[in-house]
This record gives sequence, structure tokens and C-alpha cells, in this order.
Amino acid sequence: MKLAARQQFFARLAAIDPEPKTELEYATPFQLLVAVVLSAQATDKGVNRATRPMFRAHPTPQSLLAIGEEGISEYIQTIGLYRTKAKNVAALTEKILTQHGGEVPHDREALEALPGVGRKTANVVLNVVFGEPTMAVDTHIFRVANRTGLGLGKNVDVVEQKLLKSVPPEYRQHAHHWLILLGRYTCKARTPECYRCVVNDLCSFKNKTHV
Repeated sequence: MKLAARQQFFARLAAIDPEPKTELEYATPFQLLVAVVLSAQATDKGVNRATRPMFRAHPTPQSLLAIGEEGISEYIQTIGLYRTKAKNVAALTEKILTQHGGEVPHDREALEALPGVGRKTANVVLNVVFGEPTMAVDTHIFRVANRTGLGLGKNVDVVEQKLLKSVPPEYRQHAHHWLILLGRYTCKARTPECYRCVVNDLCSFKNKTHV
């Protein structure tokens, strides 16, 4: 996709939603970190249902650590892989308190050293909390990038690097949110709704759907 088309692509998405936000519910950077860790192989809606009562009762790292792995498990048992996730959340909470003074670190290496935190999670936190123009490539972005031609690649790391180069600088701050929402609600995995997509004419996907 040529630069002019890429600029038009994101300009249209920006016109619809100038300030896109994550659909995960949180009140603090720590809560966002926990929510993103829990969102792996789960829907944001499912995570929100579990974290609302948990964050209401235990909003801080100190209060969450106090209930431990078993207590966390009780809150998140409706989420897939909840036992492993509860173990990771308890462990990362302890590290946040003992190694980072209770604050989410503004450092990729430190974030990825936390239990349950990989590159995608670190990218979300760096983008949403600290305003860095990172690209957190999930299944939605991976699909959209390959279908549209924005960033062709066989794995998420390749797609991430290609998107960082192809997204015009003025749109990088919000690009990953726009692409996630496009993939979640329009460019769906099984039945993409190309007929109502605002970037249909700029997309290189060959099997476009029609009404």
C-alpha cells in the first residue's frame, strides 16, 4: 500500500474515532496491566465481568496480593486458563511491590520480566499508560494487517515491525486501537463485513464480501 493510501486509511479511521480507547476497564496502570494479562485467549467483555468485582474489592497491588493466588482464582474462574493466570497475577503483583515500589515500570525490559507479561502486553501498557507509539499485535491486528496489505507477515513479530514502518508517524499513537477495533467489529475472521468497511477501497483483500 502506497503512502498516500496509508494516510487515507488511517485518516478515515481517525475521523470516525479520534481518540480510541481500550475496551478493558481499569482505573489505574496496575489494573490495566492485570487486565491485559488476563485478556490472553479471552474476550475483553469476559475479562471485564471478572475484574469489575475484583478491582472494586481489591483496587491496589497491596490488597490484591493479600488475597493471594487462590483468592484471585475465585474472581477470574470464568476466564480461560484462569489458574495459570491467577498464579501469574499474584507473582507479578508481588514483583511490582518488591521491585518497583508498587508502580508499573515504564520500561519494556522490566515489564517483560514480570510473570505472564510478554511483548504484546508490554506494548499495550507502554502505549496506553505511557503514550508510546507501540504496536501490540494480537489476532485481530495480525489478520487486518495481512488482509489489507498494511503489514504482511507470517508471525506477529514480523507484522509488528512492518506496521511500525508502514503506519504514518502522525497516526502511530492510536493505530493499534484502530486496527483492533476494525478487526473485532468489521474485518472479522470468518465473515468480514467488507460492504460496510470505511477503508474497503484501500484494502488489498481479494475475497471481499458483499451484502
